[in-house]
Amino acid sequence: MNTYNIEYTDTFSGEANYSWVLRHTIQAKNDRAAIRAAKAWTCLTGMRCVKTDYGDLIDLRPVGICTVIFITQGESA
Repeated sequence: MNTYNIEYTDTFSGEANYSWVLRHTIQAKNDRAAIRAAKAWTCLTGMRCVKTDYGDLIDLRPVGICTVIFITQGESA
């Protein structure tokens, strides 16, 4: 299991705004499982998102909502 850090925040003009932010840590087998867990934690299960994978950062942007989810791999426990 890998540890993933999740940040969920609002956007302004397409950029992360951080006027509010929710942070959480999850355990998942791989990136795909981490995305599913992050969407479940933010109550966005079933919501279509645009995913951008930067290698060390996954950026999920729900379609029609001005928010963003950042997923990064953290330290293994």
